[in-house]
Amino acid sequence: MLPDVDQNNSNSDKSYASVLQNRLHNSWFKVLDNRAPALSKEIRSGNYLCRPDQFCDMFQAVTIWFHLSQILDEILNIRRSRLSGYNDNPGEEPSQYNFRGVLSHCDTDKKSLFLGLLEKNKLGIGPTITAHPTEAKRVSVLEIHRRIYQTLVKFDSFRWGPKEILQLEKDLEGEIDLLWLTGELRLERPSLEAEIEWGLQFYKTSLFEAIPRVFESYDEAITSVFGKQHFDHFNLRFHSWIGGDRDGNPNVTTEKTLFAIQSAKDMVLSVYSESLTDLASQLSISNKIMPLSKSYYSSLDKIIRSRSEDPDGLIRRNPNETFRQALTAMNQCLDERRYTYAKDFINDLKDIEAALCSVGASNISEKLVRPLRWQAAVFGFSAHTLDVRQNSEVVTRVLQNIWSINGSCQEFGSADWLQQVKTELLEPNLPILDKSDLSDESVELLSLLELIFTIQNGPDPESVGPFILSMTRSAADIFSVLLLARYAGFGSEKLSLKVVPLFETIEDLDKAPDILRQVYDFPLAARSLKDADGFMEIMLGYSDSNKDGGFLCSSWTLDKAQRAIARSLSENGVKPKFFHGRGGSVSRGGAPTDRAIAAQPKGTLNGKLKLTEQGEVVTSKYANVGTAATQLELLSSSVLHHSGIPNVSAVDPEAEDVMEALSSLSQLSYLNLVNHSDFVSYFNEASPVDELSLLKIGSRPARRFGASSLSDLRAIPWVFAWSQNRHLISSWYGFGEAVKKFFEIRGSSGKKVLKKTLSRLPLFQLSVDEIEKSLLLANMEIALLYSELVNEEKTAQAIYKKVSYEYDCCIEVIEDLTERKIGVRFPNVVALIEKNESQLDWAHKTQVELLKIVRDNDSNEHRIQLMQSMNCISAGLGWTG
Repeated sequence: MLPDVDQNNSNSDKSYASVLQNRLHNSWFKVLDNRAPALSKEIRSGNYLCRPDQFCDMFQAVTIWFHLSQILDEILNIRRSRLSGYNDNPGEEPSQYNFRGVLSHCDTDKKSLFLGLLEKNKLGIGPTITAHPTEAKRVSVLEIHRRIYQTLVKFDSFRWGPKEILQLEKDLEGEIDLLWLTGELRLERPSLEAEIEWGLQFYKTSLFEAIPRVFESYDEAITSVFGKQHFDHFNLRFHSWIGGDRDGNPNVTTEKTLFAIQSAKDMVLSVYSESLTDLASQLSISNKIMPLSKSYYSSLDKIIRSRSEDPDGLIRRNPNETFRQALTAMNQCLDERRYTYAKDFINDLKDIEAALCSVGASNISEKLVRPLRWQAAVFGFSAHTLDVRQNSEVVTRVLQNIWSINGSCQEFGSADWLQQVKTELLEPNLPILDKSDLSDESVELLSLLELIFTIQNGPDPESVGPFILSMTRSAADIFSVLLLARYAGFGSEKLSLKVVPLFETIEDLDKAPDILRQVYDFPLAARSLKDADGFMEIMLGYSDSNKDGGFLCSSWTLDKAQRAIARSLSENGVKPKFFHGRGGSVSRGGAPTDRAIAAQPKGTLNGKLKLTEQGEVVTSKYANVGTAATQLELLSSSVLHHSGIPNVSAVDPEAEDVMEALSSLSQLSYLNLVNHSDFVSYFNEASPVDELSLLKIGSRPARRFGASSLSDLRAIPWVFAWSQNRHLISSWYGFGEAVKKFFEIRGSSGKKVLKKTLSRLPLFQLSVDEIEKSLLLANMEIALLYSELVNEEKTAQAIYKKVSYEYDCCIEVIEDLTERKIGVRFPNVVALIEKNESQLDWAHKTQVELLKIVRDNDSNEHRIQLMQSMNCISAGLGWTG
């Protein structure tokens, strides 16, 4: 029997939550009483009955409440995490990782392994912020949400009197009123510049402040377990795709990429300048009262005279205040952009810390200066590394364009094509291209590679990252990027451009190990693609593999691929650094951070992990300082914890056999559905997939999201649509039938073997848990309403019958395997669904009616209401998909 997964809340937690919820509820109703009194009365009575001309206000009211509830849940989760800390029983796995717990609760050998990894700065974490079109919230709305969060947190204090409490309540009501008046929908598609600003605002409002909290926790844990060490932080480096990801977005040009890089630099330098100004105002230490020794005075004097354009004037303005003089000089140097390297800025801060410690002011150093040094260590002068992504098809077309001009174009995919790429890569000198002869697409890609070359050979090479190659299907795809880099000016012996293959489909994941063997058989590629520590970055796609084979098949294929890739690379002395392209929903790889990391194949982490933070996940994790700090420590400590097994270990042969069988059977069941002749028609008509383009939730050009064939279906609208109509097939379909057929094939031993595998294999445990939660979110009664939108009744009945039958099968086998009624192990999920159930029922029924109206007689009024319904349902479910 599997244990309950959700943690029970204490009575004090429930009491605290009840008080905060009542405050929030009362403030919300006060706004409704003023702005929509008739609807407020209906909602108070528990009804959601309204006229069509009231739909807009009702959607507005319900959506606001959903978001307020999410803010409340975020506060409660952080408070619970802060109060509970780590599970102190050494015999149990932690339910919530932190550094102290991970380092304390392990044996001596494991501690030695961890210390060796940390001493060599081998713990490397790379959260990657993307502007995936799954975040529907506007920046203005996010700012209001943040202020509501901060106001609610202020209530958690015993120092307020009745007058202060009343003012806080007024502040809360005012912010909710402002939320009502602002409106959540974008009426125009955001520009790329707006998306870039959307990404950068997380740094300014939360991430900068969160970093010192993470490293303070890390340093305290290290000191507690190992004693004071020479290191006090680990390798945490943010990445971004916003302004670098041009796959499917022609708005992202070389000019825009440069703009994104410069905007990030301007932002981070501005933050440092504000910090230095604040530090200089506080560090008023007088040399007369506490003189510095000659050596420390000399180090600060060097900063003053090398960083300031007028050091003597600076000294006259602040006599006998050497610390203030040094910090002001640094700020002048920063503002005038005279710091060439971030390491010089960090070294100056270290000198100031050392000087403070020399006069017995270590507490002041740790409180005021160390946080800024930590921030500079993480963000440098570029805030993040901007990754570049482009599709392999574009690379192929550009190379074809170049060869056609040179008169030597081979057939793509042929042995001659591969040979020509290899031959040209080995040429010491390639012909200089006349860009006037090339297509616009070719000029753009070559200009991008030239920009990367220029930046990588400049003072801040980390400001631009690897070239991520979407839909990598062969070694020739990787070689082709390297060849284009040669044409753009990269060297012939070893290229500094790091190409990261992105394997996305089931077929490509299966081929990945052999593709990498071919790559490393070619010496130039082998020299170029691994880093100085012998790692190669490999990106894994979750969405497309899920669309190809269903949830269980995708999960198992990704697991196998990681182990096979690790073995393949080890043949050439290389280790993988896996970059997980996860989304927020289960079908796009989303899962609780610690459990998702625990389920990774043993020995494949090696202390390093990079993953995408997409859409609304960015907001849920990083919008507020406390949440951001908790999430970053959870992510980092989980990676450390599960990097304790250095070698790639095979899955138990029996478990491997079970998972292989279930994966194949579930894929067959899934393909039997999606290959049905009427399936695509059902998908387009029984969901708002076509209407999704009305939502202005990304800078990508508007396009029709529906499809005429399965191959046309893009992964993101695919998941979005199935969540809106509460089918959610991408998160569970195929599992029930697979287990039942497994029992039929294995006979009486089948159930015993499957339960044994469930008790021993973390990946299978995680899969079963996420499938169960997805089944709780799915709703066949609501799904039936959407199926009635399908024009052909026969088609509607045929597909819905399949979905409904498999839904029942899944519930049956889940209850059989876990020996619990569905939902018993997840009381928090059940509570969330029940809390939002009546509002969501109204939203779904109204959306179905609006889809009928818009499809029959499109009008702007109804289009806006339909967009509101999609926004509302996404808020109620907690994610767009």
